[in-house]
Amino acid sequence: NTVSDQSSWFVICMRVRARITRSLSRASGAPSHTNHLRRRVLLSLGAYTFGGTLLSRAFAAPVVNTGQACSVSAGAAAPGNGNGAPMASSDYLGTAEARRLAGMERAKSLTKDQLSAPWTEVRRSLLWAAGLKDMTDVPPGLGNTSHCFNDFNHCDATTMADNSAFNENDGSVKGIALGNRLGKGIVAASDTTMGAGGGSWCTCILGANYEPPRDVAHVQFNSKIAWKLVWIPSSNFTSFALVDDDGSLLNVGTPADDGSLPPVGERRRNYEAVKGGRYSREVDSM
Repeated sequence: NTVSDQSSWFVICMRVRARITRSLSRASGAPSHTNHLRRRVLLSLGAYTFGGTLLSRAFAAPVVNTGQACSVSAGAAAPGNGNGAPMASSDYLGTAEARRLAGMERAKSLTKDQLSAPWTEVRRSLLWAAGLKDMTDVPPGLGNTSHCFNDFNHCDATTMADNSAFNENDGSVKGIALGNRLGKGIVAASDTTMGAGGGSWCTCILGANYEPPRDVAHVQFNSKIAWKLVWIPSSNFTSFALVDDDGSLLNVGTPADDGSLPPVGERRRNYEAVKGGRYSREVDSM
């Protein structure tokens, strides 16, 4: 039965009860057996009315918040934030998703010539692709990016939302200083022309060999990365790959050594830090 059926049944029951009650009330001066019958009828009608109330409530459609998001079918538009910008994954809500996608596109757009130039020039191109300014004349912690992609560790192009830029490491990221306050540097060094909102930083890759990753991007900032720089062992660490958050290949470069390349020991450590995880998959097959 539907809810409307049960509601109608209840209304009819109430109307019948009222009519019988009026009829029996006229028999108040009737013999005692009639009054006894009247009481039995009223009790029965009361039971039916009460039962009708319970049924009506039982069949009423409840309001339930399942907490379940609607799935998006193939070819449908991606979920947005109301302003047309893509939304962060529910697993990493600290991601500036539009900025991350823009960073991936920038990384893919870098040409072979750009990525085979002297390392000093290549690194500037990488900063651009990460959404970072080339800042060397400010103190560390206030936006200095001279270390970005220049050692084994600071090789994640992380694009975090504005509300997570000042997150701190509470000890969950092993091998990284407690606090690890990067917010001021993120605000100062982020290229505001890339994507809509959020900021960028070259965060540490330690912990990236775990699944899911336990690095600064994914744990401290609760953010996906636009891309990661991984030096390729089969090239004797003279070439690098740029891979996205899933570990898929975006680009490859072989910079000329102008004397400023990170030492080969740093490049080897970079690969060792991701070995066995999703971010070594592409370079292991090269």
